[in-house]
Amino acid sequence: MVQVRKAGMVIHPVENLRDALRFYTEGLGLELQFQDGERFAALAAGDVTVALAAGEERLHSSPHVSYKVDDVQAAVSDLVAAGATLLREPEDGPHERRAVLLDPAGNGLIVYQSLG
Repeated sequence: MVQVRKAGMVIHPVENLRDALRFYTEGLGLELQFQDGERFAALAAGDVTVALAAGEERLHSSPHVSYKVDDVQAAVSDLVAAGATLLREPEDGPHERRAVLLDPAGNGLIVYQSLG
């Protein structure tokens, strides 16, 4: 069984990071925590982190939640056995190893572990 360490963030795929940042910071008033070029930004929304993903960081076409696990490959195996559909095999991103899946209802999720 997968052992989730924490829900990492809610990730919104966007076409243009600059425009999305303007909306989420000026429109919603969220505070920018971290930005990685024109491809990724993390914003504080109370106790939840909202991430904006563009370009190569846009891993799925709809919003999804990321879950930190100890072993991505083992989590993928357990989740597929439980009814998930694997969309993207485990791969190393700039900061973590991750895989993209759909739950049985079609909702996107990412499982990830820290690199290193």
